Order: sequence, then structure tokens, then C-alpha cells
Amino acid sequence: MDDPKPRASARFGLLKGLLPIRRETAWRDVFAGLSLASMDIPQVLGYARIAGMPTVTGLYTAFLPLVAFSVFGASRHLVVAADSATATIFASRVSTMAPMGSAEYVTLAGTLALLTAALLLLARIFKLGFLADFLSRTVLLGFLAGVGVQVSIAMLGDMTGMTVPYPSSRSLAQFVYVAGHLPQIHTPTIALTALVVVAILGLKRVLPRVPIPLIAVVASIVASRSFDFAAHGITVLGPVAGGLPSLRFPIVTWQQFLDLLPVAASCFVMIVAQSAAATRVFAERYHETVDTNADILGLAAANAVSAFSGSFVVNGSPTQTAMADRAGARSQLAQLAFAAVVVVVLLFLSAWLQYLPHCVLAGIVFTIALGLVDIRGLRGVCAESPGEFTLALVTAAAVVLIGVEHGILLAVALSLLRHVRHSYHPHTMVLEPAEPNGRWLPVPAKPGIMTAPGLMVYRFGADLFFANDHFFALEVTRLIDAAPDAIRWFIVDAGAITDLDYSASRTLGELIETLHARDIAIVFARVSRYLREDMDRHGLTRIIGEPRIFSTMHEALAAAGVNAALHESSLM
Repeated sequence: MDDPKPRASARFGLLKGLLPIRRETAWRDVFAGLSLASMDIPQVLGYARIAGMPTVTGLYTAFLPLVAFSVFGASRHLVVAADSATATIFASRVSTMAPMGSAEYVTLAGTLALLTAALLLLARIFKLGFLADFLSRTVLLGFLAGVGVQVSIAMLGDMTGMTVPYPSSRSLAQFVYVAGHLPQIHTPTIALTALVVVAILGLKRVLPRVPIPLIAVVASIVASRSFDFAAHGITVLGPVAGGLPSLRFPIVTWQQFLDLLPVAASCFVMIVAQSAAATRVFAERYHETVDTNADILGLAAANAVSAFSGSFVVNGSPTQTAMADRAGARSQLAQLAFAAVVVVVLLFLSAWLQYLPHCVLAGIVFTIALGLVDIRGLRGVCAESPGEFTLALVTAAAVVLIGVEHGILLAVALSLLRHVRHSYHPHTMVLEPAEPNGRWLPVPAKPGIMTAPGLMVYRFGADLFFANDHFFALEVTRLIDAAPDAIRWFIVDAGAITDLDYSASRTLGELIETLHARDIAIVFARVSRYLREDMDRHGLTRIIGEPRIFSTMHEALAAAGVNAALHESSLM
């Protein structure tokens, strides 16, 4: 007999990532959640440091937001908590509006999370999950690499014991300052930092399941309390508020609200892109369906409760989701177990966090930032597509030099521009005889070639629209003018053309009338139903002549008096 709970939850679209709960897998998920907590708690503390928020708010992001997503989201795998990318995006802007860690800064961060939740809710209402597809993987690689470099530079001050007088948004100025003040490095601080970084990076491959960051945090806290690190010049966090978060509504001025809107938009884009990418990867791995719009609702709920609990923007983290998967998590029950561990830390262990050295936390964040620079992925892009690799580098440089907020917008713009560029100037081909058998082969279109005496078969590799219609008309005219013999039949292979807008129809109509005046018959082959409907609607069918529009190339060649069987291999 089926459990009635899954049916009730399905009716309201809730608990999709949690139900059904099976006894044989429930304990596995619980233990996976405990393992995830041991690895992830140091990370969320580090993300709070990146965000410029009080350390305890990092723990807040792994409590109520996790619960909210498990109720409203659909993914069984996505881990929603603090994330380095979104933390960097809002810190780079909010740090110019209020001092980091101040009460005003916390209020601004909460308002930003609420604005982000509102944008996500609108995206769910209007089913805008497809927006995740507008950030290409290549540009996302570049963006995350840039974030990794920026965060690494931002941690240099804490890692060396220096006080850097520049905000995290000014990465270049920070790096120049640290490089110019190397004699001010505090030796005990840099030594402790080096020990933590080397331990994490060195043991990562040897002991991948051992929570080295957590061990580093616990060991440094014990050592700091025992040997009084603060008295030796190693700065520590100081008193950390314990207990569960208190709920409150963040209130800001109208001008601050307007200043935060573009930052919320940047966070929104990154959240949708990263969360959707992580969800798809693990859903495909376990042959599960993806409900992007339901996940967006879950992310909206998670950011809303994060705002009300005095925390900051949360995101579906690919890194933390991968960590949960390696720990054995197969449903949101693991994330709820993680949240339960966080509650225990908040209630009983937060007092110990005051002894945690800043440099240890900065060292952990530094290793996280290095992980954002996917060298293998970038190398693969460079080998397969140098043009896309250049776009990735431009995006990374923009993040470091002009800031994360502008970098994410540039990443979206570059992704769209690359697609538009391919549509604006697509690949075009002409069938040309190949020696010695005389069969036709497609070659890049260039003046001076033709298919057969009096015949040219031309292929245009994209839809026809206002930006590329003149390119189409100009190239067709040049090919005809440069042909070694007079062209009598010009066949357009329209297999790649599925759409024709008003502007292109007018340009195409003028071209056809010009060719008719030169006694050149233009024929359209492989015309799809969608293209034919556009031709009928714009009046092109009448101009071309209905007998010269065909659904196959064989019919078009037969109309031109060519025996298609002689060239079968090149027409498939």
C-alpha cells in the first residue's frame, strides 16, 4: 500500500526532494548528513568571512535555509547554504555602503537576501527557469575563476596578519598593498596559515573523506585557548553570539533599496545558473527528473528565511552538493541531518568559536577559492575552442579588475553575444564537384565556385532575421557574380532555417525579384513546415512561386533538371 504522504505532498508540490522516505536508505542519509556537517561547517564559517558578516551567520545559513529548501524544493541532492560566489557578489557592493560586520551591514545583507528571494519568486511565478540556460558553461568557468582569484587576494591580509585598507571589491589595490608591505608580515600568523593551507591541500588527495578543515578548526581553537594566541599577536574572532537566530524584518531606506536592486539581480543570475547546473548534473547521474521551477521556489523560500533570521544570501552550491554526494546523500534528509548538527553547535558550542584565529579561517577560505579555479576545465576549453577560452579569460579578468557584480552581468552579456554572433555570421556552404568521381561535397562558400554548369546549391547555417538578412543577400549576390559560368538555377538549402522574421522577408523578397530580373530561378529545398508558414505569412511564397519550394533536396534538383541519384552521397 502506498504511503498517503507522498500523494498529499505531490498535490501541493512540497517535499519532493525528501519523500518518499525509505527505512533502508534513511539511516544512510542521516550518516551522510553528519559527515557533510563535519566538512561543511568550516566552509560556511569561511563564507561568512568572505561576506563580511558576523561568523555565526555562516551557521545560520545552514539551518533554516536548508529546512526551507527541503520543504519547497524538488532536487534530492542540492545543498542550499552560504556560497563563495554570491557572498563575494554582495560583499563587493554592500561593503561600500556600510562597514563590514556592522549592524547596518547585516541589515543591508538581510534586505539583499529578501530582494533576491522576491526575484526568485517572480521567476517561479512566470516559470523563468529557462534563464539558467543563458549563462554558458564556458563563461561560468571564467566567472568562477575570477571569483577564486578575487577571494584569494581578499584573504591575504588575514593570512599574513596585515590590516589592508581596501575593500574586497578592489582586488588589484589589495594585492599591490600586500606586495608593497611584505616586511609587515606577522611571522607566527603566516606560519600558522601555511600549516593549515599545506595540510588541507596536501591531504586532500590522500585522505579525501577526512574533514581536514574541521580538524584544523578544532585543533586551532584548542591551541589558541591553551597558548593564548591573542596575546602573541595572532588575531582571533572574539566573542561569538550563541543560540538560535532571532527572526526580524530588515528595514532600509528607499535609496539603499534602489542601490541593492542591481546586486540582487546579479545574485539572482548566479543562483539560478549555479543551482540549475548542480541539480542537472546529479539528477542525470541518478536518472531523476529535473523541476527547475520548483527548485527556484525552494531557493526563494531559503533566501526569505535567511533574510528574516539575520543572515545573508544563500545559493545552491555545486561544491557542497558534490561533497554531500561523496558522503552518500541521496535525499534532502541528509541536509536536514546537517541542519540538526548546526543547531547543536549554535546551542552548545558557539562559545568556543571566539578562540578561532582569523588566519585559520582565511587559510580555509583560500583553499576554497583555489578550488573555484578549474584549471582542467579551462584547459579543455582552450584545447577545443580557443575563442570560448578567450571569453572565459575576459570574464575572469573583469571580475578581478572591475568587480564581481559587473563581472556576472558581463558573463551573461558575453554568453548572449557569442550566440548572436554565430547567428549573425553563420557558416555557409556550397556544393562543389569533387575529383575524380565528380560527386558533390560541401565546402565553405567563397566566390569563384559553383556546383554544376548553370547551377549553384547554397546552404545558410542559421535562421534568417534582421541582423543577418543583409549578409545572406550580399553573399548570394557575390557568389553569383563571381561564378565562372552564368547561373540559371540557384538552390537554397534551407535545412537550417526554421524562422524568418519581417525584416528578413523583405530583404529576401527584394533579392528574389533582383534574381528574377537577371533570369535566375531561385529554388528553396528542405523547407520545414515552420519556414513554409513564415513564407506564406510574409508573402514570399507568391514571390518565389509555389512550384519552386520543396521539402527535399531531390525534388529541388529534379526541378532544375539534375539527376539527384548521381550525387546521392552528398545530399543525405
